[in-house]
Amino acid sequence: MSPDIGVLDEAGFDKALSEDRDEALTLLADLTGATDRALAQLARRLAGRLALDLTRAGPAKGRGVRRLRTTPADRSEGDLDVDASLEALVDARRLRRRPSLEELKVRSWAQPDVALCLLVDRSGSMGGDRLAAAALAAAACAWRCGDDYSVLAFSDTILMIKAQNERRQPPEVVDDLLSLRGFGPTDVSLALRVARTQLSLARASRRLVVLLSDCRPTAGADPAAAAGGLDELAVIAPADDAEDAEELAGRVGARCVLLDGPGGIPAAFLRVMELG
Repeated sequence: MSPDIGVLDEAGFDKALSEDRDEALTLLADLTGATDRALAQLARRLAGRLALDLTRAGPAKGRGVRRLRTTPADRSEGDLDVDASLEALVDARRLRRRPSLEELKVRSWAQPDVALCLLVDRSGSMGGDRLAAAALAAAACAWRCGDDYSVLAFSDTILMIKAQNERRQPPEVVDDLLSLRGFGPTDVSLALRVARTQLSLARASRRLVVLLSDCRPTAGADPAAAAGGLDELAVIAPADDAEDAEELAGRVGARCVLLDGPGGIPAAFLRVMELG
């Protein structure tokens, strides 16, 4: 794939991609950290373009079948959902006050409009397969949400790749993710708390956190408590190391999708974006 210094054989890469997508994507992501700077730059350029191309599967923002949905009344208009709002109505009557809009729920027909916060686990080692998966996941966010998404890389600290209220070109976001290297222990609780803050800035009525991690916390508090403060959580975990992710998802009622390799990211996103 690199027959000489500073050279990347794109035809050879295309052949490798057709034969084994996951192996080719992993190798390309590894090349983005090559000591040969010219080769690394070529690899990052190709990887960024490829990530955007591969994730354009399924509906983008604003497309899809209209569905009847229940949402907080402060985010959308619709008919009061009495069953979903009953507890708030009873409490308000007992305390002789008016319930706030954020306590009430409404039912309305709407497109599957969604805001995303992508959490990328950068703790421990950050190999080619994890880099490639992160880049593809960020591209998938941009394809489905326009600007209404955020991307955070986390260990026991947070690196803000893109804030929810920030405009960045998708290739820039993907390129920043490809520059990540493994760092520090894993504080899933911290990541979920920051994700909640980011999504509070979102415009969409559906607010989804996508956690790309094996969910094995080695620092911080129990992530289940932080997950309880989210509207919706979906976990994408490596299929060969998913025990902790499945356990967390089961405890908090989150959807968990297993990933066999970076090439499975587009399909994984279609699954986590499903309603219900």
